[in-house]
Formats: sequence, structure tokens, C-alpha cells
Amino acid sequence: MQPTDARTDTRPKSKTFGIGKLVGVSIAAFAFTFSLVPLYRIACEKVFGIRLENSAVAAPATSATPAERWVTVEFDATVNSHLPWSFRPNDTRMRVRVGEQYETTYYAHNDSVAAVVGSATPSVAPARASGFFQKTECFCFTAQTLQAGETRDMPVRFIIDPSLPKDVNTVTLSYTFFKNDVLTSRLTAHAAPVRNSPGVAAAP
Repeated sequence: MQPTDARTDTRPKSKTFGIGKLVGVSIAAFAFTFSLVPLYRIACEKVFGIRLENSAVAAPATSATPAERWVTVEFDATVNSHLPWSFRPNDTRMRVRVGEQYETTYYAHNDSVAAVVGSATPSVAPARASGFFQKTECFCFTAQTLQAGETRDMPVRFIIDPSLPKDVNTVTLSYTFFKNDVLTSRLTAHAAPVRNSPGVAAAP
């Protein structure tokens, strides 16, 4: 019997190995190609900040903080002719940041020789800004009594609401002081000295 040639046994094995290698390379190439989609997505979103649907990546909430807004507040004052007072703002203009509380004062002086009660009426211009001007403390909330020759600085604390219309950059706060005739009359009546009736002896 002739001995078997070893080379005739290795040929089929080499052919099988080559086919297996080719299949493995094909699978690897397919897997690499398939992985390009998520890799491309990650690269776009993480590196370039662009989504595949062509919309910008949302910015963090901390970077969306709105810019600070400042508004000019002007102060005005008038006095009704029946009230013998001098009345004016101590500050005629103030630059304020919306949403924060500020304070100003108004000067008042009783020019008469008797005590007088006055009541102030506020107004805000432009009119559409009045709902956004919030007074937390104001002398206009109650009637004010000034003795003869008395001087007083009366405070006003206020906040400009951040919702103030964007096109309103200047707000004017005005006050008009009127004489409160009813309260002034009561004050005068209480202050008047009691006179004895004729023929009635004064109390000891």
C-alpha cells in the first residue's frame, strides 16, 4: 500500500480556513459600519452640540438667566391750593432694578400757624405701568397731621414688578396732597379751649 501524502490532507483545511477568515472579516466590517451611526450621533451631540434632527442642544438652565433690567423712576409732587403746605420729593429720579425694593422720601412742611391734616393721592404714569408699581409702605396709606411749622420726611418703599412691559423704561410716581377738611375740623375742635358760660363759675 502506498503511504498517504500529507499535503493532500492540508489543502481542504487551508481552503476552509480562508473561507472562515473571509466571513469573519465581513462580519467585522458590517459591525463597524453599523456602529458608525451611534458613534456619529454621539460625536454630533457631545462634541459639536448638534442633534441629528438638526436642532440645537438645549442649553443648561443656569445659562438661561435673563439679563438684569433697570428702570428709571421719576418722582413728582403737587399741593392743592387749600392746603398750606410745602411738599416736594427729596429725590427727583432714581435708577432701580426690577424685582428689588427701594425707598425714597418726600419733604412736607406746614406753613400755617395751626395744625392741619392732609391726605395724599398717588398716581403712576404711564397708566399701563400702574399695576406693576407696588408700594409696600407709603405715607399715602393714612392721613398725615402736621402741627404748625412742623417739617417731616415721609418714606415710600416700592418694588417694580419684573413683568413691567418691556417697552416701558421710565415710570413716574406723583403725589397730590389735599387738605382733609373733616379731620382738620375735628383736630381744631379738640384743640379749642373750653370757655365758661356767663354766670357759671370756673372749676377750682
